[in-house]
Amino acid sequence: MFKIELSRLVVLAGFFLLFSCSEDSGPGYQEPYVPDPDDDGGSQVPELSDDELLDLVQEQTFNYFWDFAESNSGLARERSQDNAYGGQGADIVTTGGSGFGLASFPAAVERGWITKDAAESRLEKVLDFLEEIPKYHGAFSHWYLGSTAQTRPFSDLDDGGDLVETAFLMQGLLICRAYFDNEEIDSRITSLWENVEWDWYTNGENVLYWHWSPNHDFQINLPIKGWNESLIVYVLAASSPTHPISKEIYTQGWASNGNMVTSRSHYGIDMPLGPSFGGPLFFSHYSFIGLDPRNLQDQYANYWDQNTAHAMINYEYCVRNPKNFEGYGMDSWGLTASDNMNGYAAHSPTNDLGVITPTAALSSFPYTPDESMRALRHFFEDLKDDLWGDYGFYDAFSQENDWFANGYLAIDQGPIVAMIENYRSQLLWNLFMSDEEIQAGLDKLDFTY
Repeated sequence: MFKIELSRLVVLAGFFLLFSCSEDSGPGYQEPYVPDPDDDGGSQVPELSDDELLDLVQEQTFNYFWDFAESNSGLARERSQDNAYGGQGADIVTTGGSGFGLASFPAAVERGWITKDAAESRLEKVLDFLEEIPKYHGAFSHWYLGSTAQTRPFSDLDDGGDLVETAFLMQGLLICRAYFDNEEIDSRITSLWENVEWDWYTNGENVLYWHWSPNHDFQINLPIKGWNESLIVYVLAASSPTHPISKEIYTQGWASNGNMVTSRSHYGIDMPLGPSFGGPLFFSHYSFIGLDPRNLQDQYANYWDQNTAHAMINYEYCVRNPKNFEGYGMDSWGLTASDNMNGYAAHSPTNDLGVITPTAALSSFPYTPDESMRALRHFFEDLKDDLWGDYGFYDAFSQENDWFANGYLAIDQGPIVAMIENYRSQLLWNLFMSDEEIQAGLDKLDFTY
């Protein structure tokens, strides 16, 4: 009884003290604070819906190719760091990476990030540059200098045409030709397309070669053989209205007379093509910016099955994490070529250095939508302070090594925008596959699509 009465007195005393203080307006006075159980103090940011998050990531990543484009050419810088490549980072533009960016111009217009007039104006600037720069039997070099419109050698012997980079650029240009109802732009793209001498790059053999140089001829001697990122090269070469290749070159060169088929299985997932565990994930992205894999099949593979298996094997490897690297899991996965703490490498399950590259999971959205969305939310919501910048997610990170990249690569940013768009609307696939020349090339190679 005494304890109850005492507790009542304490409560009453506290009440009168509070009341008396509330009347005090002297120095140091503050209104008493009574927490509102429904008020979190503004610390919680409303969660974005899946569509809102995809909108944000696509648009901000696209700005690498729009706001950050090299000023003279309108093309994409190879890297974002000015001090790269001996201080030439701001001047070196990439043809393949630019092709990925150009491929997303229709998505940028459709989603309202830029106007159609602005896109056409930028395209005209890009075409001005592409028409001016040196070409090598119609093919483009890997790099050019925006300031001088001259080839910037990629290596000692690689100072001429690069057929794979040319194919990535052409893929983007043909997507734009299919979208923009502009006779001048269409005509100029057609001229560049028809001038590529795909047949020259056979060097008289039943295979396409990656490089040719007026100074070193075919000395690099790198045949383009599958399976890797280069299917688009053979499709475009077969589709060319002016310098086409035959089906025999596809069969004997790219497919190695069927020896391209490896019929591997990992984690119970069958995969018809590729090295052990599928290789870096860009194999399933670069050619499929425009090529629609959903119904694409030839005698060697169903390419939807191939790409989906590749992405799922990469995911399963990261989830199982046999090397016990910190930061791997169901919401943090994706191994592909990118920067790392020691330089640059083609990361894959057989070359795992503890480095996750956002483009790997995000560009796989068509194949692994649930797994990719989990990764996207983790990258954005949990790692944003370290991983998110002006042009989307930085190139790569390694929590095992407490390392986050501080820059971007065009060839990694571009597929994020394009492949997320293909997942959402199939726009780029529909545009590219509507091209009658591409259809004729696929027919020649005995594809169903």
